[in-house]
Amino acid sequence: MDVFNEDYEAVADNIQSQQLGGSGVRIRHHSHLSGLPCDKDGFYPEDFAGPLPKAPPPKFDLFPFKSQSQFHLADFLFTRTQMSTAGITELMEALVDLENERQRCECGDDDWEPSFANGTDLLNHLDSITLGEAPWESFTVTYDGEIAPNAPTWVRKKYEVWFQDPLTILEGHFANPDFVGHIDFAPKEVIGSNGLRQYCDLLSGERAWKQANILAKDRDLHGAVYAPIVLGSDKTTVSVATGQNEYYPLYISLGNVQNRVRRAHRNALSLLAFLAIPKTGRDEQDSAEFRKFRRQLFHTSIAHILMSVKPLMTKARVTQCGDGHFRQVVYDLGPYIADYPEQCLLACVVSGWCPRCIAPSTDLDGRTEGGTDVFRSHEHTEAVRKGFDDDLKRMWEGYGMIGDIVPFTAYFPRANIHELLSPDLLHQVIKGTFKDHLVAWVVGYLEVQPNGKSLVAEMDRRIAACPPFPGLRRFPEGRGFKQWTGDDSKALMKVFLPSIVGLVPDAMVKAVSSFTEFCYLVRRSQIDELVLQRLDKCIAEFHTHRQIFIDLGIRDHFCLPRQHSLIHYRLLIQQFGAPNGLCSLITESKHIKAVKQPWQRSNRNNPLSQMLLTNQRMDKVAAFRVAVAEHNAQTAARSTSPAVPLQAPEFDNGGRNHDGVESEDAPMLTCEGEVRLPRRAGMLGGLFLLSDQKLTSFSPENTVSHYPRSLAQLSAKLNLLLEEHIRRFLYDQQNPDAEVMGMHVDLDSCPTVDPNLRIKVFHSVFALYHAPSDLSGIGGMHREYIRATPVWQGGALRYDCAYVTGKGMPDDEGFRALHVAQVRLFLSFRYDDGDRERLYECAFVRWFNDFGAVPCDVTSMWQVQPQYDNRRRRLCGVIHIDSILRSAHLIAFRLYYVNKYADYHSHEVAW
Repeated sequence: MDVFNEDYEAVADNIQSQQLGGSGVRIRHHSHLSGLPCDKDGFYPEDFAGPLPKAPPPKFDLFPFKSQSQFHLADFLFTRTQMSTAGITELMEALVDLENERQRCECGDDDWEPSFANGTDLLNHLDSITLGEAPWESFTVTYDGEIAPNAPTWVRKKYEVWFQDPLTILEGHFANPDFVGHIDFAPKEVIGSNGLRQYCDLLSGERAWKQANILAKDRDLHGAVYAPIVLGSDKTTVSVATGQNEYYPLYISLGNVQNRVRRAHRNALSLLAFLAIPKTGRDEQDSAEFRKFRRQLFHTSIAHILMSVKPLMTKARVTQCGDGHFRQVVYDLGPYIADYPEQCLLACVVSGWCPRCIAPSTDLDGRTEGGTDVFRSHEHTEAVRKGFDDDLKRMWEGYGMIGDIVPFTAYFPRANIHELLSPDLLHQVIKGTFKDHLVAWVVGYLEVQPNGKSLVAEMDRRIAACPPFPGLRRFPEGRGFKQWTGDDSKALMKVFLPSIVGLVPDAMVKAVSSFTEFCYLVRRSQIDELVLQRLDKCIAEFHTHRQIFIDLGIRDHFCLPRQHSLIHYRLLIQQFGAPNGLCSLITESKHIKAVKQPWQRSNRNNPLSQMLLTNQRMDKVAAFRVAVAEHNAQTAARSTSPAVPLQAPEFDNGGRNHDGVESEDAPMLTCEGEVRLPRRAGMLGGLFLLSDQKLTSFSPENTVSHYPRSLAQLSAKLNLLLEEHIRRFLYDQQNPDAEVMGMHVDLDSCPTVDPNLRIKVFHSVFALYHAPSDLSGIGGMHREYIRATPVWQGGALRYDCAYVTGKGMPDDEGFRALHVAQVRLFLSFRYDDGDRERLYECAFVRWFNDFGAVPCDVTSMWQVQPQYDNRRRRLCGVIHIDSILRSAHLIAFRLYYVNKYADYHSHEVAW
């Protein structure tokens, strides 16, 4: 039966359509591995007229809990507060005593029992949960060679590896109702409104399409879901002061889950195993035999763990998904997330060589032109081995190959570890090239100057003097601190460029500028061909300008594998989609929940067994929590009318608006940086006014109730010409198509206002906009505050800057279409224009104008300066709150740099 007719594919596209944002985006799904629903036996309907009926959801059972409240208490104590068993027992005893005392006062006779008798009772309830259950298994690995009488201890040891069944975990991801709408069931080509291909999620990459074409040769797989398996591993340290302080977690994720879910830590990345860490004495740890055994142990363990999935890499398995449909699923090994040392271990490559191509370790920086490198593969390694007659030394020295180890991917079909290594933004870009290389080189240059200490101190003073900004970390002492994290490096990158202008040669600043531009482009959630071209340009400029470090004697060469990896990013983006969904930032964050916190909860006596149990309980609680939420949603849907429900906008504060209640307004995305919302009291154009009542509850000195309510009195108190500016503002509102703006017309031509006009003053608003590349809600919605207050947190004043729309020609993009202004006051008033009374919500601002028609040629950042009128007074005005796009960050060194690197959304709107 050939079910792949036109109607069937149309229905499949309708089923698979995902929310990518932006109008005009077209998605074409693979026509064969299309992820079509089937029945529970794997058969497709002969007469396909629409989606198959969903399988009835399993009957929800609260067992082992008596009520949702009891589960919520267990979830709170075990997951949120991570209270110890003894602490839970003490809490329950206190609750019993309190209730018994209350009943005695009321002359009650019955004793009250708490939700749990004690801490052990709570843990027993968690262990009884069947949802999310993936039992831990183990196997033992031993050395199988000849063991001499005087052999080292590592030869005689047994190495235990604990793991969960990967198939159970992956099918749990498919069945998770929390992922509905955020899973791709077929490889896709995403074409943007500009007609260019976009790379976003893993299944939008070319490798998924290519692998689907290979699998489609087997007609039995037509209609199946192509499911790449994402793996990641990295050693982590839980304590530097106790004995066994290292653990080796192996993580797994379903590649069909979209990047925004994996980045949001929504249980899309699961702990798969704890790999063994062989140890020996210092006299043996560098021996060739021990290093070989350590590598073999690593690859053998991973291969054994994944064996349950191997048969399903050529044959599909019927799997129930979170949307209630059954689908046939065929698996494949997908990208592997690892830092550089781990990549060398995975690819069986000598440290100092590229694990992806055969560029010589002594000339990594000399092969930067696309198309000249030969890429590694299992076939290439085997050909070199045969050509060298198994001479391992020649393979090591000539190609950087470790020829006596077989990578684990060799045991699985269609897998080549060299092409599966994902780009690593954290270690290759942020901590590697930026912090370890560029920052260190710049500081090294400054320190060797005659006045080096004063130059370094000046740079640190500039970093410390950067004004505050939402989400921007402050550096009160500059960048001179000992313990660096990835977040520290990202925060420094946002303010580092202006801080070195004038202190180092321009070519050095340009090298940092071109690399910083590369970092922000490659971090985007949606990358099209134009962005890829800009990436190529950034890399070329970086390679040109970094020569200054050799010319000045700071460096002898650039044979640095982490910098060399940057030339592969274009290909990796085309293969795997946007790198921000496959970065080790995700696995590093998972270390905290999967390794470090469980270790802290253990008693340090045989901690691994306790950590395994803690992780199992956490998985069960997470699955039960999702089931409770799904049950409540279904119950609510059955009890309401069939009217179309309203959807709340997704905020980064958990989906609540500024009043702390669920919002009922559905945002409509009109462009990448702008969100327009239905009008209601207190909200216009994506900006929300905070009422004085809200401010009163925080700090009495920040209340706005002390401001006069009349226009004349307010103008006098603030020493501002508010009446004039409001009249000019009203002229613009009443004459939107006028050729001359209100600030330039004669004041007599503007509407008049009553001096007793009632004015309300506000110190804060918040902007809501679509920023999927930044920390945001699952739908990419981000909220930030814009403040204009004379007293901020009991200290100095704070008047934030903002981007204002309406500048330039209609076709202008980026910063050319934006003004920059400093907000001095938020206000609202009602004005009767003769037609009807209108509410105007406004901002009183001071303007900046551009310094030059192009960005600074050294930093590539726009510069602005305060704007003055003919009488050398700061040019001010009143603007409608609708015209404010979001906050802007200015860094003052001689002029004001418009910091497009304050966050990723700023980089996208102010380039």
